[in-house]
Amino acid sequence: MKNIEGEQFYRLTGVKRSPFQKMLDIFREAEGLKKAKGGGKNTLILEDRLLMALEYIREYPYLFPYKSKLWGNG
Repeated sequence: MKNIEGEQFYRLTGVKRSPFQKMLDIFREAEGLKKAKGGGKNTLILEDRLLMALEYIREYPYLFPYKSKLWGNG
């Protein structure tokens, strides 16, 4: 994902690089707290898991009813 330019990254995920990096920092902190409690290893790195989640939300917005409230449709 590092080789994708800014506009392409935005079209793919719906967020720009700087908010993505902030989300990643928050998830890293949460991941550290989670790992302190134990548990299994993840097969995907954190960046890929975040990208998958953002792409999923971008592709299937109708699964998230709160968006309709934000848009004034609900």
